[in-house]
Amino acid sequence: MDIRQLTYFIEVAKWKSFTKASAELHISQPSLSKMVRNLEGELEMELIDRSSRQIELTSAGEIAYEQAQMIIESLDSFSTHLYDLMNLKKGKIKIGIPPLIGFLFFPKIIKAFHTAYPEINIQLVEDGANKVKKDVKDGLLDLGVVVLPANEEEFEVVPFVEEEMMLFVHDSHPLAQREQVQMKELAEEDFILFSEDFALHDRIIQECVKAGFRPNVAYESSQWDFISGMIGENLGLSVFPQSIVRKVDPASVKAIPIIRPAIPWKLGLLLKKGRYVSHATRELMKKITELHKEQ
Repeated sequence: MDIRQLTYFIEVAKWKSFTKASAELHISQPSLSKMVRNLEGELEMELIDRSSRQIELTSAGEIAYEQAQMIIESLDSFSTHLYDLMNLKKGKIKIGIPPLIGFLFFPKIIKAFHTAYPEINIQLVEDGANKVKKDVKDGLLDLGVVVLPANEEEFEVVPFVEEEMMLFVHDSHPLAQREQVQMKELAEEDFILFSEDFALHDRIIQECVKAGFRPNVAYESSQWDFISGMIGENLGLSVFPQSIVRKVDPASVKAIPIIRPAIPWKLGLLLKKGRYVSHATRELMKKITELHKEQ
C-alpha cells in the first residue's frame, strides 16, 4: 500500500465514479481502476461495489475511505509542520541564560527575534553559567549563554561578547575617585559576590588569588541588582563586566577600570556537540551575534 493508492481511492469514493475521478486526477480510467484493484488485493477485501451503474462503497470501503482521509490529512499536516519549521514559521527554543547576561543583552534580542518570527516560542531558563553548561551537556537546553572559556571538546562555542571587568564601589569609598585600580590593592576589602553557581564567583576569586590574596567574601547573592544595592549601601565592593556601568545609579556607585592586568569578560553561545540544532535555534544565534555587533 502506498500514498498514491490511497489518494486515488479517495477520489473514486468521493466522486462515486471512475470516470470523474480519472478526469480529476488526470490519469486514464484503466490505470485508476487498476490502482484501486491493487489496493483491494493488498487488503484482501472489496472496497467498491461495482454491480450497479453508480458505484457504491462496501462496508469495508466506508471504513477505508474514512481512515484514508485521516492518513492523507495527517501527512499533509506533517509536511506543513516540517515546512513551517524549516521556514521559521513555527518552533520552540529552550535557552539557558545567567540572570546578569540576560538582563544586559537579551530584552532587545528577544524583542527583535519575536518581531521577525512571532510564532517561534522562546523559553528562557535563568541559571548560573555553571548550571547552564551542565544542562546543555545533559541535553536539557537547546542553547546556552555562558562566560567563556568552555570545553570545546564537549561544546560548539560561538563567542559574541568581549569586554573588560571593572571594580564597583560606593561613591564614598576611598577608591571611588581613582581613575584605575589593581586587584592587589583590594586585599583588605569586603567583597560581595555572586553565589557559587555563577561563573563570576569563581572567576573573581581566581583573579584575587593571582593578585596574591584570598578575598574576604562578606556577602553572596544570585541577584546582580541586590549586589548593586548592597554596594550602594557601602556594604562592600564587587567586580562586574563593563556593561553594568549603564545600569547602576551613578550617584551612589562608581565603576573603576582594573589594570595590570585587565580582566577580560567573554561570553559565548553554547551548543552540545553532535546534537541536532533546529533552524530556529540557528537563526536565534545569528540574530544574537548580529545585534550585538550593532550595539
